[in-house]
Parts: sequence; structure tokens; C-alpha cells
Amino acid sequence: MKNPRAELVLGLSLFILVLQGKTNGQGLTFNDGEKLQLPENYKIDWMKSLNDDKLLSEITLPGTHDTMALYGGPAAECQAWSLEDQLKAGIRYLDLRAFAFEDKLYLMHGIVYEYSTFTKAMDTIKSFLSAYPSETVLVRVKPDLFDKSKVEGLVQQATANDPNIWVLSTMPTLGEVRGMVVFIQKDSFTLGLPLNETDTKGDYEVVHIRTKEEEIVRNLNKALNDCGTASIVLTYSSGTGIGTFEGMFLTPKRVAEKIDPWLYSYLQLLYNNVPNLCFGVIAMDFPGLDLIQTVIDFNNS
Repeated sequence: MKNPRAELVLGLSLFILVLQGKTNGQGLTFNDGEKLQLPENYKIDWMKSLNDDKLLSEITLPGTHDTMALYGGPAAECQAWSLEDQLKAGIRYLDLRAFAFEDKLYLMHGIVYEYSTFTKAMDTIKSFLSAYPSETVLVRVKPDLFDKSKVEGLVQQATANDPNIWVLSTMPTLGEVRGMVVFIQKDSFTLGLPLNETDTKGDYEVVHIRTKEEEIVRNLNKALNDCGTASIVLTYSSGTGIGTFEGMFLTPKRVAEKIDPWLYSYLQLLYNNVPNLCFGVIAMDFPGLDLIQTVIDFNNS
């Protein structure tokens, strides 16, 4: 069933695109600094105020694309903050790319090793949830490189009999998964909740920033209709021109420098004009605190 606000949002979206050049977000919308500096009274445990009976798929969640891609140079780096700092900043969806080698899961970005393992990442997440038990963290494990079929088995071994990990495919309420890691399934990884990605093939390739903005608008409008269903809806704002001819100098960071302020302004206008919207997960590169908080705010409208 279509969201009754979708047509209104689409019209407003077109209006915002017409105002291209006037919607430059101010403040901490983009971040490429390694050190997290939280304002006084920043609400790390922002999910605490949400109702227990709310389905997980009904929550708008800030996430990161290629969460662990902190190393590898301009073509590979997608984030600046460590995993722990991303969680403290409010990120609740993580995108882990895992490579199985000799019965161990290494976290990668393509062929670049990101100096961490699945076990280390899970330890960080569980430590965070122990300190902030009102929160829940969604984790997508994406098998990478070779031996992709081995990844799920190694994840099962590493998480066997852990009562604080959700591996079922049925959509829980927030109350059922507070303090827990919730796995997201897709393709060859079948543990956890099903994933519905709004992106179409090739959306990650960025040649013109304006075209990328239009794709994000289109995909967020798809998310409006699918939010609150039996799947987690995911929209990426990230992208890269690496691998294309026209956009060869548009690294993930350069794309985020343009997209993050624009996305902040776009979401602010939606938030101020159309109440009670749900977008599911919005996965970003180099998001700043103001952008993350704007995504979170949709849960309080």
C-alpha cells in the first residue's frame, strides 16, 4: 500500500531540486576528522525514548556504508571515525565486508584490509550495547572476495548460543531487541532480517553530483512506501566516481563533501514540512553529527 504522504513528499522533493544551490547545509553535516567531539548533553542512547512496541522496520536509522573503510587511500576510504565512535555518534546500521581466510573473518573494502576482524568488531559492538542497553545495532555482513560461501558458517561459529544476537527472519519490535545485535540477510548471507535495497544497479557510480541527488530522492521516495514492512529498507547516499571516466576524480570523500550537506538540507525541509515520515536505514559516507541527528529526528516527529 502506498504511503498517503508519498505524493506530497515527491512534489516537495522536486521543489527542493529546483532550489539546487540554495540548499547547502550548514554545521557538522560532513566529517572527515578522526576524533569524535560530542557536544555536551549529546544523547548517545537516542533509542531510549522510542516505544518498545515499535517495529524495527518502522524506525528511521542512520547507518554507514562500508563501515570499516578507514584505510586504503582516497579511492577506498569511506569513513573517518572508528567503529566505537560511529556508534557513539548515533549510527545504528553497520555494513561489514568480510573475507574468509583460514577460518578467520577479516574486514575488507575490496582488496584493502581494514585492520580489523569480525570478532573484534563484534566485541566493540557488544561492549557498546553493554554500556547502552536501550540501543540495538543492525549489522549486515557482506561476504567479500573469495570463498564467500564460508562467511556465514564462520559467523555462526563466532556467535553460536549468544542470546544477544537476533538471527531470525521475523521482524521484531524494538523492545524485543534492545541491547542486541540484529543481523541483516542478503544474497549468500541468510542470517537475520531480510533486506530491501532501494538502489538500482549502478546507483553507486557518480559522474554528476546532481544526478546522484536525484537518485537519492527517488530512492527515499521508494523507502517511504516500504518502511514498516517485513523487511529492513535501505537507501545509500554514498557513491564514487572511481572506475568511471567522467567521474574519475570523485572519490567517496569528494562525493560525500557535496552530498552530505545537500542531504542534510533536503531532510530538514522534509522534516519541517511533512510530519511522521519513515525512511528505514539511510547509509552514508563521512556523515557529520548534524546529519546523523537529522536522520534520528524523524523518529520524534
